[in-house]
Amino acid sequence: MASRVLSGRYELLEKIGDGGMAVVYKGKDKLLNRFIAVKILRPEFTKDATFVENFKRESQAAAGLSHPNIVGVYDVGREGNINYIVMELIEGDTLNKIIEREAPMDYRKVIDISKQVAQALRVAHKNKIIHRDVKPHNIMITEDGVVKLADFGIARAVNDATLSTGSKIVGSVHYFSPEQARGNYVDERSDIYSLGIVMYEMLTGKVPFDGDNPVTVALKHINEEIVPPIELEPGIPPALDRCVMKATSKYQTNRYANADELIQELENISFVTTVTDGTIFESSEVTEKRKKRREEYEAEVEKEVEERERERKKKTRKKIAIIAAVIIVLAAAGSGFAAWRMGVFSDTKPAPDLLDMTLDEATKLAEEEGVRIKQGKDVYSSDYAEGRICLQDPEPGADMPKGGTITINLSKGSKEGLVPNVIGMQEDDVEAFLKEHGYELGNVRVETSPEEAGLVLEQSPVAGTSLDKESKIDIVVSDGKGVEKASVPSVTRMSLEDAKKEITSAGFEVGNITYDYNENIGKGYVTYQQWQAGMMLEKGTSIDLEVSQGPEPKQEEKPADDQNKEEAKTEEAKTEEAKTE
Repeated sequence: MASRVLSGRYELLEKIGDGGMAVVYKGKDKLLNRFIAVKILRPEFTKDATFVENFKRESQAAAGLSHPNIVGVYDVGREGNINYIVMELIEGDTLNKIIEREAPMDYRKVIDISKQVAQALRVAHKNKIIHRDVKPHNIMITEDGVVKLADFGIARAVNDATLSTGSKIVGSVHYFSPEQARGNYVDERSDIYSLGIVMYEMLTGKVPFDGDNPVTVALKHINEEIVPPIELEPGIPPALDRCVMKATSKYQTNRYANADELIQELENISFVTTVTDGTIFESSEVTEKRKKRREEYEAEVEKEVEERERERKKKTRKKIAIIAAVIIVLAAAGSGFAAWRMGVFSDTKPAPDLLDMTLDEATKLAEEEGVRIKQGKDVYSSDYAEGRICLQDPEPGADMPKGGTITINLSKGSKEGLVPNVIGMQEDDVEAFLKEHGYELGNVRVETSPEEAGLVLEQSPVAGTSLDKESKIDIVVSDGKGVEKASVPSVTRMSLEDAKKEITSAGFEVGNITYDYNENIGKGYVTYQQWQAGMMLEKGTSIDLEVSQGPEPKQEEKPADDQNKEEAKTEEAKTEEAKTE
């Protein structure tokens, strides 16, 4: 099907994915001149008219979702018997491929990925959309580490018969909640259960339930208890183990009530485990301030969206009223007056849509449309990439004078970014480096350390933390005056001279030397050292040694002749003694 053009606009270039319900192609939007992903329903699903209608309805609902952690849906269409969705093209890997390569995965990475998926679910749930098919195959990770959740709402189009059919889509049963397996009512906690199974698989490399057929797996979700992941991987933090077990409870009421609760729990676990590992993390006060700033920012965005929507409706009502008045007047006054009225209204035109364009692209289109562009200040936007137009006034489609001016704002990218790693850098280089990534240098604390003076030892927040741009990053640097440590060398079975050289060259001193007999180690060789080899001790510490004197000598035996002579002398002495008496 590659090289085909759908609806005269979407050119299919190459197949990039093959799932149970659809085939995915890399394509190009010829109208907007951008690369896209096109998901085409498999033919066996297009035969069911009810399914196709559900597919279209749910996909259109999902198209209304906009969030950095959600794969954007641009269009839903049909050409002949081909039903398709046009989506954002993601450069990266699916989570199931990453699990195959890396699982069991580092728990910190698991927390980060899970939080981003939960953030995507939070947006969907607030818009009354339940995903119903959260699994690693629907989770993309970009080259920059951004998590993107795909196929929102599409799973609802799949009926319960899916469990017993031969379709490939039954693979999803490994992540089904018990209520889905029963065919009962599902809600946002059903998505949380599926995410919990994904977390389990990332941490252990295995799904908790498997079997020869989908029905067997579904029954296990309903009837069998999950083996805690910590029993398979003892290195998992206990708090994270409890989190997974709560998310995957068989009873909806025992799970996290919503995505917000799960996100908060993951943030708490991240804080606790970071502190336990000995890394300085932001204080709870800083966390609360950051949370408050984020809430205020989200509230401002929501308010702006609401105001724009009210203004759009107001303009629409006004336009309808004017048109209605014109129709009435034209009917009453005749064609001459009508021509005059139409001449008046011909001085306005709909504003062109410049959103998501670069400045050069917008300038070119504006020239073609006969309007001018005025550039306002750049603003943060989580919906549009850096350098793209994220706001325009008048809005697309709104009436504006011919030859008028459209004020635009370019995106500075998402206000929330990932904190870069500065540990190991020199203090003099940190400030410029942070500015390049949109952050500022905060407090600098000096700590006694044997590391080079000025070397960054710790940072807060830690690298990889989601944090608003322009926030401050605190660091701890070395004063270079700390006590230096070294590894104790192994000197047993060395000659005493060689052992002394080895100890002094490692930065230690030779302590007391004692000697003792040893049948296994030759004379002059070390049989014992005070500190175990490999221990880290302060340089200059003394190490006592014990040296072999060789085997202990046996007591000498006298010759037989000498022994007889001694015995004869003893008998003579006894005889003389008897005579005297």
